[in-house]
Amino acid sequence: MASESESNLRLEIGHVLFIDLVGYSKLLIDDQKERLRQLTDIVLATRQVGEATNEELVRLPTGDGMALVFRNSLEEPAQCALEIARALKEHPEIQVRMGIHSGPVSKVTDLNGRTNIAGAGINLAQRVMDCGDAGHILLSRHVVEDLAQYRQWSQRLHDLGECEVKHGIKLSLANLFGDDFGNAAVPAKLAGATTQRKATGSFRIGLAIAAVLLLVAGIIFFRFKSGANFPRIRSAEAPPKSIAVLPFDNLSRDPENAYFSEGIQDEILTRLAKTAELKVISRTSTQRFKSSPDNLPQIAQQLGVENILEGSVQKPGDQVRVN
Repeated sequence: MASESESNLRLEIGHVLFIDLVGYSKLLIDDQKERLRQLTDIVLATRQVGEATNEELVRLPTGDGMALVFRNSLEEPAQCALEIARALKEHPEIQVRMGIHSGPVSKVTDLNGRTNIAGAGINLAQRVMDCGDAGHILLSRHVVEDLAQYRQWSQRLHDLGECEVKHGIKLSLANLFGDDFGNAAVPAKLAGATTQRKATGSFRIGLAIAAVLLLVAGIIFFRFKSGANFPRIRSAEAPPKSIAVLPFDNLSRDPENAYFSEGIQDEILTRLAKTAELKVISRTSTQRFKSSPDNLPQIAQQLGVENILEGSVQKPGDQVRVN
């Protein structure tokens, strides 16, 4: 008896796809049965479910949806979700949301004496799903880190940040969508956090731009107004009061932070253009150049300017560094 209990409690890793019918409780009982039947038919028609044996897949009805626990591969729930989402395009009356997580599960015996499955892997898959709206396919960070190693998945995974769920647990999530499946919109539960992050980012870039502009203004004042003798990049026939602002290098690993560097360059150009005596080269003309001290004289000659402003932007964590 003891050995049987130990066997039932033995943990293994399950790759869980949790599916929920949105608005199920608001439907009439007959409509609930019909929606669930339609969804079940669509799920059973997928290759991942239709070809799986009982050892490879455990199916758990949840009342208003289902949980599919795959045993073999982490790609199986993702591919299954993709096929379900595409099939649902022909059934707009069926609105579902899906969540995927990989975690520990264990076999249990239910009240009817049948073998069932439970565990944190299933619970967290449901929490992931709960963060989404109709049409969303959300994945936990653990799943994303593994799938992102493959090109076919990395191009379809979009980071959403953190979502706080039951008991104060914060889950790092990604949204899986493409041109013909999924929901590209930010889930309502994460929309507020996304707005706050954007506002914070805009505030930081404003401070960075202000600091750079203050420095540039000081240089322009001393150089062009007081006649101070600063080193210049000599260029034939270039007016002395001329400047080009090269694209700022984005030193952050996250390519999404490129908007910091682009925003700083645009704002500097806008402010400098208001100086009547100063010739400012347009952003279009400088866009093909990257900041590189080795070829600045050549760049100055091509642009016809005697002064070049270059720099870099880095965003380590919550800080912004502009050089």
